[in-house]
Amino acid sequence: MRGMTDTDRTGTFPAGTSAALTGSDRPAGDPAPASAVTDLRRVGAHPDFWYPVARSRSVRRGRVRATSFAGERIALYRGRSGTVHALEDRCAHRQVPLSMGVVEGETLRCCYHAWAYRGDGRISQIPYLSKGDRRPPRGVRGYPVREAYGLVFVFPGDPDKAAVTPLPELPAFGSPRYLTLTYARSVRCHYSFMHENLLDMNHQFLHRGVVGRLRPELLDRRTDARSVEARYLFTHTGGKRNRGASLLAAEGIGGRDSSDVMTIRTVYPYQTLDLVPEHAERPAFRLWVAYVPEDAEQRRCHTYGLLMIEKPRVPGALQLARPLIRRFTERVFAEDRMAVEAEQRAWDEQGEDRNQEVFSLILDLREVLRSNGVPIAAGPRPAGCGSAGPCGGG
Repeated sequence: MRGMTDTDRTGTFPAGTSAALTGSDRPAGDPAPASAVTDLRRVGAHPDFWYPVARSRSVRRGRVRATSFAGERIALYRGRSGTVHALEDRCAHRQVPLSMGVVEGETLRCCYHAWAYRGDGRISQIPYLSKGDRRPPRGVRGYPVREAYGLVFVFPGDPDKAAVTPLPELPAFGSPRYLTLTYARSVRCHYSFMHENLLDMNHQFLHRGVVGRLRPELLDRRTDARSVEARYLFTHTGGKRNRGASLLAAEGIGGRDSSDVMTIRTVYPYQTLDLVPEHAERPAFRLWVAYVPEDAEQRRCHTYGLLMIEKPRVPGALQLARPLIRRFTERVFAEDRMAVEAEQRAWDEQGEDRNQEVFSLILDLREVLRSNGVPIAAGPRPAGCGSAGPCGGG
């Protein structure tokens, strides 16, 4: 069943990085001790990518919205022109959150002393400033921001890399062949648990109440430095199925005597899933998902998903089926969330990853997530805005 060669399981970070070492991921027979493997749950999401932090419709013209990436609080606001800006969520004056502020044209004014900020984070006005006052700071950090697929993306890493780092490509989004449903949910777990949950389709017993009995068979897999791909054959072997599952997959997955091929990819830091029913030419649905860490310790993430469903030949049929499909997907997600949050609680209680993984596909995935991530910083962060933008110096 193996499609490509195994990845090297050294578990090391790129040169110049370091992190606490622990864990039990190493397969049996590997001579390297478990202590040489970096605990994946101590690896942070790499900031040099575009991450969704809000739905576009939730950032209304003339309003501010608070969001975050890995403990960095971000204030989003949409100016009079309709452009969305993203600033570090603190006033350089008294540290009051700018998300409490007021939008005036293309500027954001702090609610406390009315300091005004441009979209790049620079201070444009201090109403009461006189010649005898101390020189004011330049401002706060401004984040590169883009809108696509009905989402607001920010680039929390090196801003010089934003222009050369592409957004994810979603050819099915906006296609007349597909209808898109958008999902946004917080989950109390490290983002890696979510990657593992979707890629490891051997957990279908968890969903037996909605999809019946399914037998997943791993057909092949591919791994390289930044990605893992797995192809499964799903066969329904009995049991009651949810009507929404049938509608979602065009009478495929969960249907009587059906065999469907599901392809799941983690291309760091995003994940996709395509399901092609038996004898079909195109996927019945395509899923794109991003797991965005919210807190500094990255034990909580926000999941943004775009589910693109192929429209049937009968006009309007999918709109009628939409409530059933959403109800089904919400139930599956709730069951998955229950499991991954239980995994996170176990890690919290044990203080380390005692996970005894045996599936080599997941071991490959963990190595991709380790090698592409960054160590999670220990202790509180300094209040400054770092090297990626104007700082509040005096």
